[in-house]
Amino acid sequence: MADYYVNKNAQSNGDHEVHRYDCSYLPYPENRIYLGDFSSCHGAVQAARKYYSQVNGCYHCSEACHTS
Repeated sequence: MADYYVNKNAQSNGDHEVHRYDCSYLPYPENRIYLGDFSSCHGAVQAARKYYSQVNGCYHCSEACHTS
């Protein structure tokens, strides 16, 4: 289990990236939303879709959910 966050700021392609708490690319606290404690990035991405329609996993910490 790990804590996950979604970046409030979209990437250049419009994606809001989901990050694990220990990611070196985790946004600053004021630029992220806590999603909860999940066993994988898949649940975190689903939770992030409650906030944003265009969501993607971080290439570095949520590679299994990174699609673009």
